[in-house]
Amino acid sequence: MSGPDIVDVALVAPRYLAGGGDPAWVTAALHRGCDWSAQSSSLVPRVLLTSPDRNAVLRLGPDPDGPWWVLQHARVGGQRAWSVSFGARTPVEIIAGFTDALTDPTAAQVPAPDPYEPLRQAGWFDGHDHDGLTSPDGLAHVEHFTHGFTDCWFARTAVSEDPEGLIWRAYLSGDTPAHLITGLTRALAEQAPLPRDPYPLRVPLNARRQARVTTTQRPAAEVGFALERRVTALADRSKQPVPAPVPPRAPRPRRTR
Repeated sequence: MSGPDIVDVALVAPRYLAGGGDPAWVTAALHRGCDWSAQSSSLVPRVLLTSPDRNAVLRLGPDPDGPWWVLQHARVGGQRAWSVSFGARTPVEIIAGFTDALTDPTAAQVPAPDPYEPLRQAGWFDGHDHDGLTSPDGLAHVEHFTHGFTDCWFARTAVSEDPEGLIWRAYLSGDTPAHLITGLTRALAEQAPLPRDPYPLRVPLNARRQARVTTTQRPAAEVGFALERRVTALADRSKQPVPAPVPPRAPRPRRTR
């Protein structure tokens, strides 16, 4: 079946090999769905978004020597300041797992589960020569690293140990709230493939052999309005009543080197 109402869509699995995708999946969702204010300049290729309470700032900009996505959060009460960063080719749906948890008014109201748990349920296994968990295909890895005064979480996807094999990495400071890290690991553990435009297909070149790509056809309206449905859902979520807060609990390190 084909026609003006049907478009081709590439479905990429595993999702951590899908490439960056449309940044609006994160930026438009925050700006229009969660009321984050936007600052922009036609002279600078950068997006700057600030949360309504002015405690969090998201920067997205091309940086050949560092991460493209950086989110910083100020100290609030007993919660120390924290920051996270993501490489350019981190799938936006995985970043959205983190930002959706951040903007969810109810997410911090219940005790956060172990951030590793969604990965364990998805079949990720303990590393043989390192801490953390590794995906079943061995390409993605998540670790809570603690050593001396160092405390951080990181995630990475790579097709080899060589620098050229790295696809993307994410860094989360140790004071990042546990429920936000779990939002990230849930998105990372999801089994559903990610949709991408097949023309041209922007799966990272060094991941083409490992990625499973299936081209299918879907109604143009379903594809074209996916972002609008997401924005609307987030806006509706923000209007829901918020239950009484529960004191936050930091994630417990699995093991110290």
